[in-house]
Parts: sequence; structure tokens; C-alpha cells
Amino acid sequence: MQAPAHRIPHRQALADWQATHFLWEVKGKVATITLNRPEKKNPLTFESYAELGDLFRALAFDTSIKAVVVTGAGGNFCAGGDVFEIIEPLTGRDMPGLLQFTRMTGELVKAMRACPQPIISAIDGICVGAGAIIAMASDLRVGTAKTKVAFLFNKVGLAGCDMGACAILPRIIGQGRASELLYTGRMMGGEEGHAWGFFNRLAAPEAVLAEATALAGEIADGPTFANSITKRMLHMEWTMSVDEAIEAEAMAQAICMDTKDFRRAFEAFAAKTKPVFEGD
Repeated sequence: MQAPAHRIPHRQALADWQATHFLWEVKGKVATITLNRPEKKNPLTFESYAELGDLFRALAFDTSIKAVVVTGAGGNFCAGGDVFEIIEPLTGRDMPGLLQFTRMTGELVKAMRACPQPIISAIDGICVGAGAIIAMASDLRVGTAKTKVAFLFNKVGLAGCDMGACAILPRIIGQGRASELLYTGRMMGGEEGHAWGFFNRLAAPEAVLAEATALAGEIADGPTFANSITKRMLHMEWTMSVDEAIEAEAMAQAICMDTKDFRRAFEAFAAKTKPVFEGD
């Protein structure tokens, strides 16, 4: 059976929290998750799936962390689910056990999208299977020319509709391009991914983490309450009509206009200075 989730107290200061199945570091307002099994290209296990999902849920309660970077150790991002620690055990499960697993993996994507902090993935080398899903579920992606992304599910006899791929990937790169990747499972190179809009920008392999961290820092220095509203509306408006979206955004913007950051921005403009946002 799947491992139990690693419960993180929702009121715990996550800067002091110690991860078990990956590396976790908080510097200032930016947290970094490093998938850390470089000898196997950083595959996921039942335990790391559960711990990652619980962490992203807990981030909703930590107001000191304003942005999150996800990366992998050793020049690769993530090789997906570990063949011998996940795939092999799944071949022996019954249908209820398989559904338990697929729902658990989907909860990770739900947690990433519900997490109010923008998530930036720094992606070098191999980024396949569930690793490609983590990249897809992030808000922004920084890659390299050497990055190789593949949604490999059909290569192991599965459908491309895994962890929300058929809903999210077409919204990033378009229906036709997403269909090609999901039907063929082929590798998408870094430059192709950038041209298609999967990557927001490319960097040299030795600079990709620094580039993603700098981008996270820039976002973390902005009006972070408003940023969390932007993330929420980007997610919610997928299922809204245009009229519903306009009304929802009217209400969301009115809430933001009631923040101190909105007042700070006006006062800085009036004084011809740069606003210092505090996220409230």
C-alpha cells in the first residue's frame, strides 16, 4: 500500500522544517525544493510524492515564504516515478490500490495549483513522466538548451491523461502540440520547448537555478497578496465564461485595492520613489 502522507503542521514555520525525501531550503522570502537522488536522475517514490503534496498544502499557511523554486540535483530535473520503487509494485496492485495511487499523484498537482506562492521550476537535463508533470504544474519554467522533456506515459502502455496533463498542457502549448507529445511520448528539447511556450526562458545549465531563483526573488519582492490572487484567478477562470471571469476579476481587484500594498504603490508614485511591498 502507499506510504502515509508526511503530515506537516499547518502553523509550523516552514523555514525551520526538515524534509525527509528531498532537500528544502529557505533563504529570505524564497524556498527551494531540490529533488535529490542524482544517481538515478531524481525519480519520485511513494514517500516523496506524499511529502511534496503535503508541503505544498502547508505553504498556504506560511506567509513568510513568497515564492518557491523546484529543481533537481546533479544536472537533471526528474526521471519520473522510480521504476522499481513505484512501477514494479503497481503491477501487483488490484484496481482499488491502483486508483488509490493515481489519486494520490493527482493530489500533488492539485496542491501545487492551490499553493498561493508562485512556483518556478529550474529544469536541466532529463524531465520526464511525473517530472514533466511537476514542471507543467509550476507557474513558470526556466530550462536549458539541453533540457529534454517527455510525457512518457504511452511508452509504458498508459494514456497521456495523467495528473491533469490533458487539461493543463494544452493551455500552455496549445492543443495540437500537446496532443503530439501525449500521443507519441517523444522528447521535447529545450529550444523547441521555449519556442512552443513551455519554457518561459532558457539559461545556461550552470546558471539555470540562479536564473529561476532570481525570477522567484523578483516575484517575491512584488505585491505578493495580489500575486496569490492572480494565481488563483488564472486557475479558476479555466472553467468560467468571459462574463463570469470579468465579474470574478472585478471582485478580486476590489479586494486588492483594499490592501496596504495598493496604498504603498500610490504613495511611492506620488513621492517618485519605488514602492516597497509587504504582501498585506
